[in-house]
Formats: sequence, structure tokens, C-alpha cells
Amino acid sequence: MEYFRLGDILVNNGAITQEQLEKALELQKTRHERLGTILIDEGIINEQLLIETLELQLGIDFIDLSKVRIPIELASLVPKSIARRHGVVPVRLNKDELTLAMSDPLNFVALEEVRQATRKRILPKIATTVAVNKAISTLYGNEGVARAIEEMRSDPARETAASARPHTEEVADDGAQQSAPTVRLVNSILERAANERASDVHIEPRADEVVVRMRIDGKLRTVLTVPDELKRTVVSRLKIMGGMDISESRIPQDGRANVLVKGHNIDLRMSTLPAMYGEKVVIRLLDKSAQLLDAKAIGLDGENLEKYNSLLSNAHGMILIVGPTGSGKSSTMYTMIRSLNTDEVNLVTLEDPVEYDIDGVNQVQINEKTGMTFAEGLRAILRQDPDIIAVGEIRDSETAEIALRSAITGHLVLSTVHTNDALSAIDRLVDIGTAPYLIADALKGVVSQRLVRRICPHCKEAYSPSEEELAALGCDVDDENIRFYRGKGCPHCYHTGYVGRTGVFEILVVDKDFKRAIAEGHHTAQLAECAKKGTFAPLADDCRRLVLAGVTSAEEALTVLNSTVK
Repeated sequence: MEYFRLGDILVNNGAITQEQLEKALELQKTRHERLGTILIDEGIINEQLLIETLELQLGIDFIDLSKVRIPIELASLVPKSIARRHGVVPVRLNKDELTLAMSDPLNFVALEEVRQATRKRILPKIATTVAVNKAISTLYGNEGVARAIEEMRSDPARETAASARPHTEEVADDGAQQSAPTVRLVNSILERAANERASDVHIEPRADEVVVRMRIDGKLRTVLTVPDELKRTVVSRLKIMGGMDISESRIPQDGRANVLVKGHNIDLRMSTLPAMYGEKVVIRLLDKSAQLLDAKAIGLDGENLEKYNSLLSNAHGMILIVGPTGSGKSSTMYTMIRSLNTDEVNLVTLEDPVEYDIDGVNQVQINEKTGMTFAEGLRAILRQDPDIIAVGEIRDSETAEIALRSAITGHLVLSTVHTNDALSAIDRLVDIGTAPYLIADALKGVVSQRLVRRICPHCKEAYSPSEEELAALGCDVDDENIRFYRGKGCPHCYHTGYVGRTGVFEILVVDKDFKRAIAEGHHTAQLAECAKKGTFAPLADDCRRLVLAGVTSAEEALTVLNSTVK
């Protein structure tokens, strides 16, 4: 291949100016990074422009790795160390020609190293950095899975004994190759889950195989299968990690474990369930190394952020967080706890289970088998001179009454309730037997929320919405200038059009008029009329804001709004 300099190509093609090139070259002297990386980081070009320029000038084709199935055997052809060091991944082998996807096709050192390692002629292809990194993780993870499965099949008796030791090693990476095959198999699954930002892993026995699915951005995706004859070994390994009884498979069990994945401390919450074809295992992943979120990071902005901060400024009273399962209530609760946790206060939590270990917070685990219920835990905490109490969930009238009375007598109480929206929280407390006057005296505000997927920034496009979409979101159907956004689908988002999630909120701040309405026993419809006279803005308003700002799509927003219809 003839030698080209990236900077000259971009200048000659009109993608950047000579001045921009010189600025990037100066930065390169101190940062010691590749020129393309600097140009992208500085916002001078984007990765798509870089790829299109190189395609045109070098005649090297772009390859969409999300649409390519890479044979597992290629992992043994190109060493993992070379692939990771240079950002390259083998894609296909045709006789003596190896197709190699590269984020930087001008990396001639990488081309030469791969050529020397494989003794093959190299056909380079351009791919995005994100796609290459994902392909490397998937290919070498799958190769480890395939090798571990083969070894497990060859000597199951030795493998069962080897996998039964306590789980203390760091998950994955090349140093784990000496581990027992089942350990490596489970490690590979957990490493991939962490790399894919999965919140849960489902290991599901079927009639003739075991399917592994991962929940990513709220949606389950099948990632691999394990032969049926190995399911007992895999499940036993996970039960040992979680401290469960491997001899008992007829009843559900819960367990916990802790693993390290590339320096990240991840807590695993495990649950087993006897099913028709064997035990199903679900693993919840909680990254304890990640910093707890702040208010803006979970999606609070503008007036909602002001209301949120106003609620947290209360020295006493109750703040409720409401929403269905999976709506992000725990993240918001921990965000509040993080904001309120100082040396000047005694902050105690009652949780089932404790999800994150927060330094300086006294966290109590609920254990109903021993009598440590939410109600009993609250009674005990009140004898511990608390300033702030966080109750994981209000489930019954006894817990509700103790929590509300605590809020009236000088404590700030945070808790969650499973209701559809902010206004329904009052009805819910009344339904479980709480006196309206007690709610009116204690309640300071209610935060109701949902989660929506974010549009992928790499493939986001604007479009003119239909009248039906405008009407459904409460927009002016006659305004021809309104634009909505959606993701076309690209390698960065696995062609889903979405990457990550954010919160959608409605925050009810309880004022004097609203307190009076609660005390008088008004129901949701009457409370809604009262709330409209204040600062309350319903969930639909925040959905509309996010759609117009291009954060999420109309489809996602309507999914949320339809779920709140009574």
C-alpha cells in the first residue's frame, strides 16, 4: 500500500484546514495519540467524516461489524493482545487472504504485526472504533466460551470439582486462562454483560439448550447458547458464587457475589427459579465502582431540577419516589442519599436488598425471616438518633404510619411507593389504611418517574412528525416547523437507534392548598385540579420536552404515556 499521511488527505479533501491540522499536530506532540483521535476529540471532525474521507482517498471499504458474524476460529489466528493494542479484528479468511477491520487503516505497524502473526495477506477494511472494540470483546469472549464448553464436555467430573472453589479471582482478561473451564465460561458471560452495560443476565434452560439473554437499555437480547448437558455445572457454579445450596433445586434461592471486571467492582444479585427444564438464574449487575449519579445525570433539568433541590432542602417531612418496577426509583433514591450524606447528619437506610455500599451511611438489610421487617427496622432506627431515614419501600399501613409520624416529629424521610403517577401516591397511602390528615402533615413532595431510551447520537436524524404524533404529545398540529428526531440505526447502537436511557419526571411539591385538599380526603381527580393551580407539570410535559430536544423519540415517549393511562 502506498504511504499516505492522514493530515494531508483531510486537507486535500477539504475536510479540515491547514490551520486545524497544525493545531492538531501541536497537540499530538504532548498527547502522543494518533492524529485521527485528536481531530475527533477536539471536535474538528467526526468519525463518520474520517471514515468517508479514507474510503474515498484510499479505496478501502467500510465494513459494518454489527451485521457481520465473525467465525470463532479467527480468534486463534490473530492474538487478542494484538487486536486490543491496535484496535483491529479479523473478520473472514479466504484461503491466504485475511480481511481485517480497523478503526485506523493507516496504522501500518498494526498491519505488519498481523501479517507477521498470521502469515496471511491482509485486506484492510474501515470500521468505527466502537464497533471494533465491541467485535473484539464478542469474538474473544465467544472463543473463550467455546473453548471452555469443549473442555467441560471432555472431563465433566474434574470440571465439577474444579468449579466448586470459592469465587475470588478477577473476572476475565488473559490471566484467567488457567482457571477451570466452568469458571472461565461464567467469567466470559459476566465480562460481556459488563462490557455491554447490561443490567441483568438471564440464564434460561430450554428443551435442548440453555439460552443466555442480557437486558440492555431495558430490552432483552439473546447473546449465546450453552449445551443442555452442561446446564447443571453452570448453575452450580453460579450458586456457589452466590452462597446458595447447590444440593437444593426444588425451591427458589437468592444469593450475592462480588466480582472485578477490568477494575470495576460489580455486585451480583442472583435469583434461581425451578422451571420445567431446570433452574433459571437471573443475575442483576450493580457497578459499585461507578460514581453514584447526580441529579442532572439521571435526567433532571430545568424546573424539575429546581423542584427536586427544593424538596431536598427540607429539614423534615416525607419525600416519596414513585413509579413501576424498572422505572429508576432506586437510582433516584441513591442520588438523594448521596446529596444529603454529610458529616453533620446521621443518615440511616432500610433496604431490601442493600444495592450500593455508601461510605458514611448506616445501611440496614431487611430480613423478614428473622423479624427485621421495614416496620421493626423503623422502630429500631428511631432509637438511634437519626436525622434522615431512607426506607426502601412502603408496603403496608404499619410501615407507612411509622414513617409518616417520623417525618412529622422532625426527621426527613425518603421512601418509594409502587404507583402509576405522583397523584396516585396519595390514594395508595389512603388505600393501605393511612389517615389523610397524617399524609397532609408529613408529605413534602412526590417524585414520579419513568425511563426512556436515548436516541443514538451517531445516527440521529430529524423528521416532520405526523398530525397523530403531534396530537398525542400535545403539540400544535398546525405548526409546520416542529421537528422530531429518531435513530436510523447504526453499528454504534446495534441498529436499534438507541444508546442508554434517561429519566422522565413529574414532581409534585405539596403546598398549603394541596395539603388542605389531602386532609379533606379528596381523591385523585380532585387532587389533580388542585395541583394544576400550582407548579405541578405532568409526565407528558417532560416527555414532550425530551422529544422536542431530540433526547428521545416520539415512539419512546408514547410508550411511557400509554403506560400511565388509567
